Amino acid sequence: MRIIPAALLVMLMAACGSVPGRSVAVGGDDFDQRARQLAERWQASPERGPWTDGFVPLRNLTLEMDWAHVPRWVGRSLINTAWKLETELPAQTPAPAELRFADGGTMSVPALTARAAYAGLTKPKSFADEPCPARGCRPLRVIGARLGQATVPSSRGEVRVPVWEFTVKDVPQPLRRVAVDPAVMGGPPRPLHDDVQEVRTYDTPRPAELRLSYLHGTCDTTYGARVHESAQAVVVDVDVREDHVEFCNAMGKTDHIAVTLERPLGRRVVLDYSSGLPLLPDSDIHLAEFRNYDPRRS
Repeated sequence: MRIIPAALLVMLMAACGSVPGRSVAVGGDDFDQRARQLAERWQASPERGPWTDGFVPLRNLTLEMDWAHVPRWVGRSLINTAWKLETELPAQTPAPAELRFADGGTMSVPALTARAAYAGLTKPKSFADEPCPARGCRPLRVIGARLGQATVPSSRGEVRVPVWEFTVKDVPQPLRRVAVDPAVMGGPPRPLHDDVQEVRTYDTPRPAELRLSYLHGTCDTTYGARVHESAQAVVVDVDVREDHVEFCNAMGKTDHIAVTLERPLGRRVVLDYSSGLPLLPDSDIHLAEFRNYDPRRS
């Protein structure tokens, strides 16, 4: 297993490719020993509970707008935190919300007041394009607020959550902020020693088969995949080695390879051997880029 440098990772994530793969028996005592350690570490980790049984949102708590239908000045005003409150926000605390996850689990969570959600929405950014007022920048005049719902991605699949919707004058869409108290949220797990995540996502064509999506350079050769299974986790790795060629374009791509398990995956977590991180299903591939985002600090 070879760790891909961070500079190459950026190019790998931008590229996209797909080739059919197959599992190849590539074993070794070193792999098995580290894989066992990773599985045991995850089982004892305080990050496991929130990831598998709690609420770990994988998007910003301020939900994205449909920018194709929003005036250009709105984005600049948001970056520059140009807010103006022109209404009285509801003071009452909403009732706790019942979250229902794709895995069948439920979780009761406290909801934020409109004032608390507005404070999170209008928190100053750590950067700005230009100081306000600037050309094309104007105040975001909040003239109303109502409690609604939205679907957000989480480590347990998409889930409906309460959101506060703030109406802004001359903006055709409300600005929405998740209304769940951040105190009950978990943050995405961190990689071991800042190691690069090599296997990105997986899907399950059959109950006992994993199709892995992994990153590699165009001058690399894939020799197969390795897997270690325990009662609670499946650790996966792809054996990628650099070809010794005189010239390499240093580009990268995403490919796929399959591994066969001894028994169906079930609810076991899939861990990347390089970083020790839990993987998301391929249907949530668009979430993988948010590994360094912690919604509790947003």
